[in-house]
Parts: sequence; structure tokens; C-alpha cells
Amino acid sequence: MLSKRSGLRLLGAALAAAGLAVGAALAVPGPASAAALTEVTNFGANPSNLRMYLYVPDTVAARPGLLVVNHYCTGSGPAMYSGTQFASLADRYGYIVVYPSVTRSSKCFDVSSPQALRRDGGSDPVGIKSMVDHVRQRYPVDSQRIFTTGTSSGAMMTNVLLGDYPDVFRAGAAFAGVPFGCFATTNGSEWNSECANGQVLKTPQQWGDLVRNAYPGYTGPRPRMQIWHGTNDETLRYPNFGEQIDQWTNVNGLGQTPAYTDSPQAGYTRTRYGGTGGTATVEAISMQGVSHNLPVDAAQAIRFFGLDSTTPPPSGACRVGYVVNAWNNGLTAAVTITNTSTTAIDGWNLAFTLPGGQTITGGWNATYSPSSGAVTARNVSYNASIPSGGSVDIGFQATHTGNTGRPASFALNGSTCTTA
Repeated sequence: MLSKRSGLRLLGAALAAAGLAVGAALAVPGPASAAALTEVTNFGANPSNLRMYLYVPDTVAARPGLLVVNHYCTGSGPAMYSGTQFASLADRYGYIVVYPSVTRSSKCFDVSSPQALRRDGGSDPVGIKSMVDHVRQRYPVDSQRIFTTGTSSGAMMTNVLLGDYPDVFRAGAAFAGVPFGCFATTNGSEWNSECANGQVLKTPQQWGDLVRNAYPGYTGPRPRMQIWHGTNDETLRYPNFGEQIDQWTNVNGLGQTPAYTDSPQAGYTRTRYGGTGGTATVEAISMQGVSHNLPVDAAQAIRFFGLDSTTPPPSGACRVGYVVNAWNNGLTAAVTITNTSTTAIDGWNLAFTLPGGQTITGGWNATYSPSSGAVTARNVSYNASIPSGGSVDIGFQATHTGNTGRPASFALNGSTCTTA
């Protein structure tokens, strides 16, 4: 069994090599840029003394997305900036990147303490949330396009941030991580050998409850999750891959049977849950024969987030038609989404709040999560694009307790739509 010191050392050493290797493997050519990584101080509440590094590309989108990139043990924000392609992709797509940097001696994120595993409990997640707030106060960030990713310890922090702040982060991508709460300790240790060795096994419901208990009473939409893991991971063993799938499918109200399976490249098996397209609720990539030193495919993470899609339509550049057919304790809703802007939409989500007592039991032409309250409908593979002036038809069946009304408003990719 690994000691805390040797475990943390391995956790960082493998990923230090991985991160730097990715720079050469996934280089993205582009024009010369004056943008540079900048340290930001006094950014807000910061109980664990994190450092904040910010990358703002020369050309920022009108309503930019925001990505938080978390480093591995022994790493740093600047190391992730120089060793991965998230910044060069930001140059292409106009989103903003935050790179948190740990100052404690291990240079590992706190994903273990009781404070870190509850909303606003203290430690690193609070500091990272302050970084997000700081950027949002200074740039017109699209609140529906805030994401987080990371490798190893940073992948664990990705899981933690999605659990603590589901109302902030819309999705995450975890490269060689463990589920939310798996690394929990009560003795002040940063290292959990049982979790690292893949020996912490729970039911999907138990894993989901850990996440839900981080923010009791929250009923809004839950983040999507992309999970990457090598079958030969010698540091955070492969069973953690399946346990993360169990957790995030359960959190999003899904079963554990994939809706779609393929092999995007030799030795990779990709499964999707809650949808078959590129923005499915949960996407998991198993990498045959790959160790903890796994490649970080930044472009695929950006694709999953939708940060490589066209700029969302401005307010009023979409129209939603909504027709209800009700009976006894049931109803169907036929929904037509029309793109009234002058540019195509590539990848969409439609947010609305169901009236009290209505619960979705099935749907078509979109994935719906959660089934009641603040619902998000997301495109499936065959209707992700809506040309200018074009429409897509979706719908669902629901039960009700007497109120058969329609939602008060709709937002397409975060922009308010007119209703018909």
C-alpha cells in the first residue's frame, strides 16, 4: 500500500510528464498573440491561499465561456498553461481560462477534507469559486458556459467543484480522477489509499447521495461530465473510472446502460449516457493499456463543453412554440425551437422551469434533465445544428397533479427566447 508521501509524489510525477508531452502532440497553429498568462491577486475569499492565473485571449467572444483548468500534484497553474492546449484553443474560440495554483507543500488540491466536500465549506473550492466570480465581474461571461477540467489531483477537484457548485459549473472533464467524496478523510491526511487503489466501491445511489449532500436542498440542473481513464493506471486504479460513471449518471437521473458506444481511436472505448451525441449528459472514454500518464485531449474536452461551437444567439434571437395536450394526470408537450438569428447554432440546450407537480416521464428528439423543476433539454446527435431561420421539434410526456400550465420562459444556450 502506498504511503501518503509516495502516493502524492507518484500522483504528480506521472502527470508532470503527461502534461508537457501533450504540448507537442496537440499543438494548434495560429497567429502570433500578445495575450499572456497573468497572475491575479486579491480576487476574493481564499481560505487556503491559492494563487490565481488568468489567460484572456486577444480576441474574446462577445459572451465568452469560462474554463477552470486544475493541475496535478506537484504541478501549478503555469505548468498547465504551458503543458496543455487549453490556452491556444482559447485563442481560436474566444473563451477565458483560469488556472488555480496550490501553495501547500504537496501542491495537491484539497479533495479530502470535510470543508472541501461541502458547498462554501472552506478550503480550495471556495478560492476557486472566488476566481470565477472575479472574472464574471470583469467580463461578460455567459453563465451557461462555465466549465472545469483537470488531470489527476485536478481531475479530483473537477469532481469536487461539480458537486459543490452545480449552479456554477455546467460540465466538467476529468482526466484520471476519482469520484466526488472518494478521497475523503477525517484525520487531516491528503491521501486515501483505499480510494487510490480502487477499493472504495459504492452503489450509484450511494455515490449520487454524496454529491447531493454537498449542497442539500439544491433542485436545479446538474452538470454534465466527461471522464477519461487508462486501464493500466497504477496510481488511481481503473475501478475509479466505473465508479465515476455510476456517480454522475445517478446524479443526473440516468441509468448505467450506455445509450451509445463507439471506438474513437484504436484502444479507446467511448460510452455515452443520457444521449448519443457529442454533448451527452455523461461521456466516458476508457483507454486500453494507458497508465496514469495519460494524454490530455484538450480539443475533445472543449468539444464536449461546446466551447468550440458558434456564439450563442443574442437575446430575442430564438422563438419557442409550446403546445400542451393534457388528460387526467398526464400530458404531452410539443416544443418547437426556431433560430431567428442570422447565424447557425451548432449544439444547443433549452432551459425552462416546469410548473409545480409536473414530472417528465419520457421524451423525444432531446435529452431532459432533471425530470422536474429547472429542466434542461439538450440536443441529440441528429439535430445539434439549427440553421438561421430553421427549427427543431422536440417534446415530452409528463405526469401532473392538476397544474397543466406551460413554463413561464425559455432560454436557448443561455439567451432568453420569445414565445409563440
